[in-house]
Amino acid sequence: MAGREERTIYLVDASIYIFRSWFSLPDTLMASDGAPVNAVYGFMRFLTEFFENARPSNVMVAFDQSLTTSFRNEIYPDYKANRDPAPPELKVQLKACERLVESLGISCLKHPRFEADDLIASVAVLARENGYRVVVVSGDKDLSQVVHEGDLWWDYARNRKLDMQGVYELFGVWPNQIKDFLALVGDAVDNIPGVPGIGPKTASRLLRVYKDVDQLYERLEEVPRLGVRGAARLARELGERRESVMLARRLTALACDAPAGDQSPHHRIEAVDRATLDELLAWMARGEGYVDRIRSACSALV
Repeated sequence: MAGREERTIYLVDASIYIFRSWFSLPDTLMASDGAPVNAVYGFMRFLTEFFENARPSNVMVAFDQSLTTSFRNEIYPDYKANRDPAPPELKVQLKACERLVESLGISCLKHPRFEADDLIASVAVLARENGYRVVVVSGDKDLSQVVHEGDLWWDYARNRKLDMQGVYELFGVWPNQIKDFLALVGDAVDNIPGVPGIGPKTASRLLRVYKDVDQLYERLEEVPRLGVRGAARLARELGERRESVMLARRLTALACDAPAGDQSPHHRIEAVDRATLDELLAWMARGEGYVDRIRSACSALV
């Protein structure tokens, strides 16, 4: 009988760890051609620590190719419009991170119209249908909505693993209510407006009474009698912004039917492509013992 970890699939959200490295590590870490490699190095260090700690049998890593071409941009052109485009030097590192994962024999998920979150959610559905437990590795609260019974949302940087109850205790709503929660409070990171006067505490209280925004609007006339401060004004704001809230919920809900290529949930690590990996490391390494640092970081994987 298969062990628990053999029936667990880890779905890694690459972007959050790449961008964190880009902003936190010095850009004086240079490749052989003078390009910065701080994001690649930091991402490699994360992968190494993750593999040492998790010892995963099945793992996939999701990348964002749809930062400006997502289906959400078609629905709402201002989606993520507040973000500056990635500079050329970061784009080079993003591609290098993809090559790193592929050379290590790890399956990648990427699509021009669907975000990494959608790809993870879609694979999670198939994985559960095949009897797998899902562990989402990310610090992004949006991905906590993927968590079902038996699953985990693992905020690796904070060493925080949350099941369904843990998500509820942290955010005040259940995983399947995260999309409604974000539709009400808004998401400044993605440029999604919320309802004025509704913060996390008010949103969680509303969603304890009404299971989702559909039920909230069906029973909107009850809101003034909820006994919360400014309830009458809150009901008016909700009524005036119904269309906006429904649009926001379309943006915050993860697509669970994204075409992610080979989505088989049984993804064991394949043989390492040493030629590609050595080429990548040779490009990355220059001075300050960087070759040794990178090879040491890779040792747990290769």
